[in-house]
Amino acid sequence: MNKHDNTISARVQSALQDFPQLARDILMAGELSYIEAPRVQQLCEQLGLDRSALGLRLLPLAAGFAEAPISHFHVGAVAFDSAGNAYLGANFEFRDSHIGQSIHAEQSAIAHAWACGAFDLALLVINYAPCGHCRQFINEVNLAEDFRILLPEQPAQSLATFLPHAFGPADLGVEQRLLGQSALPENITENASDDELLALAQAACERSHAPYSKAQSGVALRFADGDCVAGSYGENAAFNPSLPALQMALNSRRLQGKDWQTITEAVMVEHAANLSQRHNAEALLQVINSAASWRFFEVQ
Repeated sequence: MNKHDNTISARVQSALQDFPQLARDILMAGELSYIEAPRVQQLCEQLGLDRSALGLRLLPLAAGFAEAPISHFHVGAVAFDSAGNAYLGANFEFRDSHIGQSIHAEQSAIAHAWACGAFDLALLVINYAPCGHCRQFINEVNLAEDFRILLPEQPAQSLATFLPHAFGPADLGVEQRLLGQSALPENITENASDDELLALAQAACERSHAPYSKAQSGVALRFADGDCVAGSYGENAAFNPSLPALQMALNSRRLQGKDWQTITEAVMVEHAANLSQRHNAEALLQVINSAASWRFFEVQ
């Protein structure tokens, strides 16, 4: 039995069946949602496609990861960095929580790229036009000079086409970008811990992009299968499009093809500032699995 068989959804399985066997073999040879540059090249050669066309071909697979119990509207996104790696993303909604906790597909793909260590984005392929929220989120990212957004049956276009007269980090005197080099908060790295989950949360906190509030935060989750994931806070110059650390962690879990209802333990580390993600994270965790243990640490 293939290692993916027990984890991926029926929608993902269906999307895989639309690829020729040799292409499926390439996809299944590693992570389905993170396709390293050599496999991207192999897929392009096997399918006779360039990078842009491959991104469009991968959209149904990306959308297969979506969880949309409220809208029932499945969105997929595929982000490519300048190194040629591809990162899939999808929209995620949370039943019984407020709608602002949702993760948009563009945010998902970008957060996935960030989690995998991408330094920039060169191309973002989406099956529907990005909403204003996502256009603003993209504007926070470290983008290649020739960055383009591609939609089905349309030419690739610049972010400025989708977001003219944009407001962004430079307007607030900030040079730091999401995916670019991030400054680490002081004192956090001095508090080393033997607790594995706490150490993961601390490391995620250090990776946060929070140049406006200085409220760096990180979350680490452990699941019943023993797996652990972590997420960092990704702040936006317009504030509201920011992506909380818990959502980034949940995004990583779902893009592994696994559910998030089996959380057994959650740890959050947050830098003391004028705002906090703590209560929103607690509320969402309560909705997902009220039996999960929760620990919170504030760092000065």
